[in-house]
Amino acid sequence: MANEEKAPVEESIEQPESTVEVELETAAEVEAQQQSEQDQGAEQLQQELEQAQQALAEAQEQVLRAQADVQNMRRRAEQDVAKARKFALEKFAEELLPVVDNLERGIESSQNDQADVATLREGVEMTLSMFVNALKKFNLEPVDPQGEPFDPQQHQAMSMVENDNVEPNTVLHVMQKGYLLNGRLVRPAMVMVSKGGTKKPDAPKIDEQA
Repeated sequence: MANEEKAPVEESIEQPESTVEVELETAAEVEAQQQSEQDQGAEQLQQELEQAQQALAEAQEQVLRAQADVQNMRRRAEQDVAKARKFALEKFAEELLPVVDNLERGIESSQNDQADVATLREGVEMTLSMFVNALKKFNLEPVDPQGEPFDPQQHQAMSMVENDNVEPNTVLHVMQKGYLLNGRLVRPAMVMVSKGGTKKPDAPKIDEQA
């Protein structure tokens, strides 16, 4: 009689209850740690966002202040320019007022029957000198090219006269002075200019002992 083979008996392997509880606790801890990290990350992002918003607000405030400062500076500059234009001739006028006073006194003196012509002339000369000095203070210089070579940049030739005693294109006579303001021509000098031959050479000396 053949020996009957016994079917293998499947044994169910059961994990201990303590091991399952440990695994569940570990998973819960991992999940809690991940959630904590996410919460910390969200909190950090929220703080960074608040800081960025605060920095943006401060930058916007600085921009507004800078714009206001620029507008105030521009307004003050415009006011200064307007005042400068309005009172640009104030100093010049102050210098001219004494000249006007002297001219008025000269007119009053000339109405006197006993007025001395020499005294009046002296007063006019003093007034003219005062006036010229006032012009010089504001860099208004006369152009008086008597005897100088003609310069078309500063002189205006009104006529030309033949003159063999001077070089051609020499100013013979200044009919009206010109003026320069800070080196810039305001009015050219009206002049009379020479033309024709050059200055005659000196006659050769004769040696009497020859």
